[in-house]
Amino acid sequence: MSAVQPLLRRLAETGRAEVPFVLDGVPRTALAGDTVLTAVLTHTGQLRRNEFSGAPRAGFCMMGACQDCWVQTVDGERLRACSTFVQPGMSLVTGTVQEAA
Repeated sequence: MSAVQPLLRRLAETGRAEVPFVLDGVPRTALAGDTVLTAVLTHTGQLRRNEFSGAPRAGFCMMGACQDCWVQTVDGERLRACSTFVQPGMSLVTGTVQEAA
């Protein structure tokens, strides 16, 4: 089984302060000013799975109009990943972690 490759790779602005957050139970870091979408996709290949088809999703319009980038916090709060900035200590659940069979 191969490791999941991040969809995004940071090429610039690498000197910003780190922001710790948790992604599907795993401690991660983003950079100050990153959206949740950027924070997630620099660590994994998808943002979430479609609730109807199960297909992987990674955002679409990138400006909050299409409703494709919703993610949840561990507390059940829904937020738009493309227009919400990652905050220190934020704990996100993407629903992409597959249970071992």
